[in-house]
Amino acid sequence: MDATRVTEQPTSFERPQPGVDPAESRGALVRTPAPVHAPGAAALPAQSRSGGETTGPGTTTSPGTTRQGPAAGAVATGAPTPCGKGMDGMNPASNPASEHSQPGAEQTAEPDAHRPRPVPEGIPAQPAGDQDRPEPGPDGTDRRTGQTPPPGRPTPMRRDGDRLRFVGAATRRIARGIDLDEIVMGLCRATVPTFSDAILVYLRDPLPVGDERPTGPLVLRLRRTDRIPAERDTENGFMPAVQPEPSELDAVGSELCEVRSGSALAEVLRGVRPVFTDAPAARAALPELLGDGGAFAVPGGQRAILAPLRGRRRVIGAALFLRRPERAAFEADDLLVAAQLATHSALGIDKAVLYGREAYIADELQRTMLPETLPRPTGVRLASRYLPAAETARVGGDWYDAIPLPGSRVALVVGDVMGHSMTSAAIMGQLRTTAQTLAGLDLPPQEVLHHLDEQAQRLGVDRMATCLYAVYDPVAHRITIANAGHPPPVLLHLGGRAEVLRVPAGAPIGVGGVDFEAVELDAPAGATLLLYTDGLVESRLRDVWTGIEQLREKLAATAQLTGPDHPPPLEALCDEVLDMLGPGDRDDDIALLAARFDGIAPSDVAYWFLEPEDAAPGRARRLARRALARWGLEELSDSVELLVSEVVTNAVRYATRPVTLRLLRTDVLRCEVGDDVPQLPRLRQARATDEGGRGLYLVNRLARRWGATRLSTGKVVWFELNHT
Repeated sequence: MDATRVTEQPTSFERPQPGVDPAESRGALVRTPAPVHAPGAAALPAQSRSGGETTGPGTTTSPGTTRQGPAAGAVATGAPTPCGKGMDGMNPASNPASEHSQPGAEQTAEPDAHRPRPVPEGIPAQPAGDQDRPEPGPDGTDRRTGQTPPPGRPTPMRRDGDRLRFVGAATRRIARGIDLDEIVMGLCRATVPTFSDAILVYLRDPLPVGDERPTGPLVLRLRRTDRIPAERDTENGFMPAVQPEPSELDAVGSELCEVRSGSALAEVLRGVRPVFTDAPAARAALPELLGDGGAFAVPGGQRAILAPLRGRRRVIGAALFLRRPERAAFEADDLLVAAQLATHSALGIDKAVLYGREAYIADELQRTMLPETLPRPTGVRLASRYLPAAETARVGGDWYDAIPLPGSRVALVVGDVMGHSMTSAAIMGQLRTTAQTLAGLDLPPQEVLHHLDEQAQRLGVDRMATCLYAVYDPVAHRITIANAGHPPPVLLHLGGRAEVLRVPAGAPIGVGGVDFEAVELDAPAGATLLLYTDGLVESRLRDVWTGIEQLREKLAATAQLTGPDHPPPLEALCDEVLDMLGPGDRDDDIALLAARFDGIAPSDVAYWFLEPEDAAPGRARRLARRALARWGLEELSDSVELLVSEVVTNAVRYATRPVTLRLLRTDVLRCEVGDDVPQLPRLRQARATDEGGRGLYLVNRLARRWGATRLSTGKVVWFELNHT
């Protein structure tokens, strides 16, 4: 057959066979119903795969074993002749219908005989022409080789076309693998039992990546072994096979070996080409690779091939192909087959290692750009979830963030960069950093989106993203939201009602030349705001608005479980939301940010305006003392009066407009002093001769925490004290 006309045929594992367990990796003999023979027709004998003698249509014997087939009680009209041949003149021991026989060795049968069984896995279906059959001699041997094919064993590949078809099918199977284990498994399953009875695959430990120079000695670790199983499952339609005798191949294999420089194994690996193990160099290398016991168990003659695995730049391992003594030995052309298998496997392993390193880097890039932990701002509780689209595509552009702002406010951000790649993750990181910087300037939400849009345009063309930016004020119980093409948030009220907030959609970030609009809404205490990306509500099975309605119904149903007076736990609520996803709903990454609004009661807030004059520090001390007495915190009066006096003194020294003073009582006592001067104070060590410069030093020593934040109208200096 002309090799150029070979078409790709599906292998046996691509065409499930009725009655065959899909967990079986190599297929098995399929039990078929006993055929109805025409009068005078001969019944086909049963086959044995391990040297047993075939005695009839339903009985197979091996040394010390008698096994009844499914048609043991049937009476054949054509009894076998004393010489072991049936009425069709065929030798049952060489019947190519065995499980591991080559398709090219099939014999023709009578029109009413059994249909031939599927071909072994890894070999495409081949026509059974006369030129493909072995030529039996008078004594049952093959005239071309002079050897007797063992019963039940794979026959050698006789023609170059057979090898080409095998190599094509095997390399296609190896190429299907993406990760390292899939490629090594593909090599093993493609070669056993068609090409060899057993295989051992050694890989470098650790495997070098790309141009990375390996350090230390060359160490080979046994990555995987595969061999013909000793038995088959007899359930689900599998025909029981005669048990083979224990083989010395079961003892072959050493877990780890170090390749010494200048050793025989190093020379074989450096030669790159596969060699028979009866060659002097290979025979000397086997004890180093397998250990003394393993090398002794390798069959003699040309029944083992040692093939180095060379990647793009260096040798990365070795493969050892073995055949049992009862099977025909390898031929010289089989070295070319082993070379092709080794080359494709090594290049695939190199590809898998590079892909794994890239996936690891991309995954780490994605994770480092997402917040490790969420802050704990006053008056709001937060929870989040992030799910990648799939294990094979973990990199995306979804992000979320919670940024504390001056005045106990918090900015809630969720965004989605289009695409799934390292580029998308990098753009996401830049936009998230820009959003954090803009939030630190205390810009309005619509201004933040406007600057993000400009930043996306500076990053390049087609850098599109959607984003929703919200600012929650726990004192005013209000939330301000601006949207840039993102799905609208859902607000779950305390009574269990879920509401999709009406927020102007706006254009996505990166379009350019558009205005963004912000809306201010009530944020009652006990309500929960849910921000999410479109991966939660949109998939191939539903459109985005159908998903939003399902999300609203899911939130309402979850809230009913805890009653109208108790909101559902925040973490459990996030898990319930993700449970709405079905098997086909994971088309995109999912970022989820939930905020429970607790707020700050008006009775826990004290707020004043102070004129920038010399009497302002004294008035600030008196106002703070009265507020502490009203809250029952007189024990903090001395510390608070001292720190308030120092901070207000610094503010009125440079301010031109009224100074604000606010005290907040939550789990801590927080004091905030605001002015219209943008310069932030810095802590410094005052010299002994300086008359000032010690105010912030006192704040740093006495306060639990302190800081300064720049606003669009000036700055705020704040500090916190424990009151319990």
